Amino acid sequence: MVETSLFGTITSLKRKFWEDLQPTPGRLNSSLRIVLATIITLILMLTWRMPSIYIGMYFIFLVGRDSPTISFRTGLISLLTVAIAIAVELGVVILSDNDPMARVLSVAIVTFVAGVLVASTNFPTLGSTWGLIFCTVIGNWEKHAPADSLVKGSLWLLATLSVAVGSAVLVEYLFGDRDPAKKLEAQRKIRYQALEKMFTVYAQSGTPEERSAAVLPVSRLAIAGTNGMLELYNKIAERDLDAGTLPPGTRLRLTMLSQILDVSAAFGLQNTEEDSPELRRRCAIIAEQCRELIPVSIPKIESRLQFMPENCVTLLDRVEAALHALLTMPTDAAQLGNKELVAMPVRKAPFFIPGAVGRSDTIAFGLKISLCATLCYVVYNAVDWPGISTAVITVIVTGLSSSGAIKQRLFFRLLGSIFGGLILGLGAISLLFPHMDSITSLVILIGFVAFISAWTAGGPRFNYVGLQMAFSFYLVAFEDFSAPTELAPARDRLIGILVALLVMWFVFDQIWPVRTVTVMRQGLAGVLKTIASFLRLIEPRPDQKDLLEQADALRDQVGKTVVALRSMNDSVDYEFGVDRERHVRTSEMILRTSLTAGTLFWNQFAVLYSEEDKDFLTEPDLIEMRRRLAEYIDGLAEGVVKKTVPVTVPANAFLAPAILNDPRYGEYSRNTIARFEELQAFALILSHEV
Repeated sequence: MVETSLFGTITSLKRKFWEDLQPTPGRLNSSLRIVLATIITLILMLTWRMPSIYIGMYFIFLVGRDSPTISFRTGLISLLTVAIAIAVELGVVILSDNDPMARVLSVAIVTFVAGVLVASTNFPTLGSTWGLIFCTVIGNWEKHAPADSLVKGSLWLLATLSVAVGSAVLVEYLFGDRDPAKKLEAQRKIRYQALEKMFTVYAQSGTPEERSAAVLPVSRLAIAGTNGMLELYNKIAERDLDAGTLPPGTRLRLTMLSQILDVSAAFGLQNTEEDSPELRRRCAIIAEQCRELIPVSIPKIESRLQFMPENCVTLLDRVEAALHALLTMPTDAAQLGNKELVAMPVRKAPFFIPGAVGRSDTIAFGLKISLCATLCYVVYNAVDWPGISTAVITVIVTGLSSSGAIKQRLFFRLLGSIFGGLILGLGAISLLFPHMDSITSLVILIGFVAFISAWTAGGPRFNYVGLQMAFSFYLVAFEDFSAPTELAPARDRLIGILVALLVMWFVFDQIWPVRTVTVMRQGLAGVLKTIASFLRLIEPRPDQKDLLEQADALRDQVGKTVVALRSMNDSVDYEFGVDRERHVRTSEMILRTSLTAGTLFWNQFAVLYSEEDKDFLTEPDLIEMRRRLAEYIDGLAEGVVKKTVPVTVPANAFLAPAILNDPRYGEYSRNTIARFEELQAFALILSHEV
């Protein structure tokens, strides 16, 4: 039985990996841009004989994926982070007179701070970059080389990364998307058109062959995920571009659309022959809704989608529930009078997530990362084996906050290291490098590796494998300015990776385990508390600018948390144990609850920005309604974490029937109460889950 289950898991992973490699919109263009930036960087570094080439080459992937490289400001901030890490390294060495104990303590402190920054800021890449660079440069002082050469090496590292960032920014400026809003709108329409076609075929009793043909595009788009669309969204936010005809809350809508595609693809693949009058009727409604959503409008038949969480057990039920959540959001940014409702400019996002710095889970995450990095640092120096120093780097680039996600990244790290370090790296060293005698052959080889790594990194599920393929290959292939002639360095670096995997498994999964659904519950509770804070915030005040700044910070937090919850939902598959199926079911319910919470937030947020609805902020009955809602939502947040049964509250506990039926305030009031009742229903279900 165990062997059968293991075989099934391996088969499923192979199928998912193959699906992940299929072409998706924009993937080829993005991969070619990374290849071009890599080749330019390689030629410049070899010409100027810059050390630490492998970090510079890998940095192109980090900058290109974690932040849009078309923004010079983003590249400048990344370099500033590197400069601070080098300054801290030199400060530690100078003030302690290069004392070994000071170096160990500095690794512990810096990695702890880096972990806290990753968990508590809206720019987590800066924390991981700072920790990565510091651990790399402080480790050089264990070599007992002349101080002058070590200082120059640290400064050369800054120059190396400057070249990499500059090349990536240049390529993005020249060949990046000129109108990301238009391209994102086109991608959104393609997905709704595919959904509309599939459900139309089901509504018209199509043959199994017709259904399979209609399901195939939906399945491919579901596999593509939201990575490409979110990158386009990030470019709009990063550069504060015109959002075109995109609707308010685009980031949350993209998450909802991706969820609809996933469930619809599963429904289509499992129901190629089923047919009944009721199925045709429901599919016809869904098809009509998707057709009307293409030009971004509220379908007139939305009210026919009744919210029934207790009956959302089939895939078609879940499609209807996801559409119901999407259709209750405001639609027209132009009518609301503010393009920033579509994509909030990055400059408006606060550096620290409100209330995240002092949370116990943030401190715990920093301590776990610090413990793992320090243990690896002490081990490789205690055994005098500098070749396995990759253990510390592995800790920095792999660390996540839940056991399921940790297992996923550890597995992907190992898989990427095998492909990039062992197969490609050792293969090139033993078979290709002895016969290569020109820069042309090297450029072709590096371009090939960069392309397959970038293509893999463009997938929705296994993108981290692509990053690790590139990093492992560069680590093995660029030991110096000449071709490697020994296999021992590659062996040592792989052993370093395995040591880190063992240490992180022991700390994160045995000493200090945190299940993914636990982190998801905390994330959902954070969303609910943010909504409660916002409901208390939207009251009339003299300083309207301050109100909008605080509201924008909360809006940014809600959107990013919901996206993170969807990512963690995919990580639950890597949890193991007797309750695995219940964990998968719970994670799905948490994600659905967060989407409903997002719709509640956005309906309130739209009122704040609407010039025509300013009286909604001053009406005493509505102010009291929001105050009471905030109290109950705080209670729901606490119950989500503690798994307590919520106290159900009827609608008349918030507002008098006169307000609910008022021609001016009735629709807003009923919509608000309806979303809250849905949250209550989901919270009741979650109280009985793991």
